[in-house]
Amino acid sequence: MDYSDKIIVISGGGSGIGWALTEGFARAGGQVFVLEINEETANQMIGKAGLQGQVKCLQCDVSKQQNVLSCVADIIQSTGQIDILVNNAGISHIGTAISTTEEELDRVYQVNIKGVYNCLHCVLPYMVNQKSGVILNMASIAASLGLADRFAYSLSKGAVLTMTYQVARDYIQDGIRCNSISPARVHTPFVDGYLKKNYPGREEEMFEALSKTQPIGRMGRPEEVADLALYLCSEKASFITGTDYPIDGGFIRL
Repeated sequence: MDYSDKIIVISGGGSGIGWALTEGFARAGGQVFVLEINEETANQMIGKAGLQGQVKCLQCDVSKQQNVLSCVADIIQSTGQIDILVNNAGISHIGTAISTTEEELDRVYQVNIKGVYNCLHCVLPYMVNQKSGVILNMASIAASLGLADRFAYSLSKGAVLTMTYQVARDYIQDGIRCNSISPARVHTPFVDGYLKKNYPGREEEMFEALSKTQPIGRMGRPEEVADLALYLCSEKASFITGTDYPIDGGFIRL
């Protein structure tokens, strides 16, 4: 995939799946702007990968619309365009409708739902003006089926899924495509941190157990999600819009 002439904005692009997306688009020639709340970590990743010329990190809290507006304005001022927006920033949460507090629900909403809306709200006017653009939202298999103890997270990803359908419908006449990806469990630093915190001394055992919850017998790799993203945002996928793509090792269907 050649993204040499493309300006790509990726929220939460400094770690995990987000970093795999950032690195994938950058190594395919794209100029990538990362909207990242943890600017220091993102810049460390950029330097370690030697991508300072292809990737720039802007400190951004996507839950704050003025922050997003300012970052988008800076990108437009320096490049004049935004070709691709990847809404990847998100937080996880464990809890049921009973155990989830109002404060926890509000936090998940602010990042996973409002954060996506803020990026859409701020970037779409430029894409409409260009009469072109591609938007890719990071949903989850949790949007399509029930996962135990994932009440707030699941409802937030359900909202991401329906925002995908709505944006695709509303802006198809403006030359804008919008799709989403729904990963199952992917091996990221978050998984390692979760196991270390909740199962000290049993990390290897629980990692194996979590891996086997995917019918294919393993967790996904961030690079596999990035490969799908690069295809969906490319001209090779120009006939695809308003569609969600599970990447789940058979989790939903098998």
